[in-house]
Amino acid sequence: MNFALRGTSVSAGITIGRAHLVSSARLEVAHYEIAPAAVTAEIFRFDAAISRAKQDLVALEAHIPADAPTEFGAFIELHRMILEDSSLSHVPRELIRERRCNAEWALVQQMETLLEQFEEAEDAYLRERGQDIQQVVERVLKALMGGKTLAAPRLPDEARLIVVAHDLSPADMLLFKGHQFGGFVTDAGGVTSHTAILARSLNIPALVGLHFARHMIRENDLLIVDGIQGVLVVDPDPLILAEYETRQSQHALERKKLRRLRHTPAATLEGTPIELFANIELPQDVKAAHEAGAQGIGLFRSEFLFLNRHELPSEDEQFEAYRNVARAMEGRPVVIRTLDVGADKALALDAPIAPNPALGLRAIRYCLAEPQLFLAQLRAILRASHYGSVRILLPMLAHAHEIEQALALLKLAKEQLEAAGVRYDGEILVGGMIEIPAAALALPLFMRRLDFLSIGTNDLIQYTLAIDRTDDAVAHLYDPMHPAVLHLIAHTIQTASRGGTPVGVCGEMAGDVLLTRLLLGMGLRNFSMHPAQLPAIKERVLRTSLEQAQPLAQRLLRTAEPARIRELIASLNA
Repeated sequence: MNFALRGTSVSAGITIGRAHLVSSARLEVAHYEIAPAAVTAEIFRFDAAISRAKQDLVALEAHIPADAPTEFGAFIELHRMILEDSSLSHVPRELIRERRCNAEWALVQQMETLLEQFEEAEDAYLRERGQDIQQVVERVLKALMGGKTLAAPRLPDEARLIVVAHDLSPADMLLFKGHQFGGFVTDAGGVTSHTAILARSLNIPALVGLHFARHMIRENDLLIVDGIQGVLVVDPDPLILAEYETRQSQHALERKKLRRLRHTPAATLEGTPIELFANIELPQDVKAAHEAGAQGIGLFRSEFLFLNRHELPSEDEQFEAYRNVARAMEGRPVVIRTLDVGADKALALDAPIAPNPALGLRAIRYCLAEPQLFLAQLRAILRASHYGSVRILLPMLAHAHEIEQALALLKLAKEQLEAAGVRYDGEILVGGMIEIPAAALALPLFMRRLDFLSIGTNDLIQYTLAIDRTDDAVAHLYDPMHPAVLHLIAHTIQTASRGGTPVGVCGEMAGDVLLTRLLLGMGLRNFSMHPAQLPAIKERVLRTSLEQAQPLAQRLLRTAEPARIRELIASLNA
């Protein structure tokens, strides 16, 4: 029967293939009482399963491909730590002894207790870390029940297999490197989940948060994963299948054509040059930036070096990562955003839970509260600046004193390096992110103290509209075309431009081709986006006339009606 499910797209593209179901062992766990004489043997069986799970992780670690993202190793280490934690490796033994229940049931009961604690967290990132516990428990249950971890049959080169699961562990995701998987869909997960991060790094069409896909889909069902619209089509009828086959071919052809623009300078029809930069999360993402023809790195999210680990990266480790990117970009700009943690990104599983993480101690506030950590990062960035055109970007600024404190620490970091005889770029540029309405409305305070500005539209929209974009209940209210949002962005671009302060956009709006001409009409000349989005944005820039876009953009800014705004957006893109 033909039906469709809507989820969250975490990696764009379209793929058509057959479903390969990955069973969730914990959903199949039986509950039975064991005899008193069998308790010791049951505990031994549990301990053996824990050992088997640890051996599996060791084997996986030994077979990590050389070109795999570095976070694979971090994920495996995190799962090893969870396995060794007494709350998971010892408490179930007590449950077996006290309740005389089978090992599988004891393990699942303890897991549910731990998950309740995570689900109470207001921090979305912490809630998603509960998935790591589920994945570790899944691995132990498979060992207890004689099962195997995810494996794929050998397929002909032209075949495509779509993995359907309640959830997938990062360790299981390693197998994507060696098989012809066309994509994956999961019931659980969010845009900040480990599987989402890995999907983007592997460039595989993927959907998460489908809720009931694993129960509604059968092995070998024909599936269409539309990572563009966030839709999964199950058992499509011939007309829908033919339509998607056409879309898939067109999408592949369009991507191939757009790749030809890689070396074409980005400029409007009038010849006005436009800077197109790439956003990256890890040093190895530079390859994708090069392939897309990026003119620089507009946003290096340095916090991804800090996540999914229990020990902070040292100054030397950070320096190596930043230097690798600077060298790889061969003199082109590299904008490194300082540590932006808090809200949906936490440094450790045992981090304190704030009453309202999105409005709490995060980003620059966190860095100023942890000056030694911040100083180490600043020194690492400064050291890397000797090897390329490195710039510093401060996130979530709201007050002038935050800039002054950050600059004071930067001065101290420079003095420490000079005392140690370490070279750095003495003229390194320092910019700030405009992602809080207060910063946009008090822009001159920031322009007087900073060398450049970057508009973070994701948080700017969230804070302007007072909605949590990670909350499914209100996510539909997240609207980049809300009049208030557009006025703040236009005000920031125009005020900075008049004052001679370079300004760019590094949020999701920069990579939305429907908004490219609007932003150009507002005066934006610097865009930074995911490398995969860059070719389409360049193509739109090359076909844009500023003489036509500017009047329409100004007319749109004088409009308050949402329907009229969308009409004018359509006119801009005609």
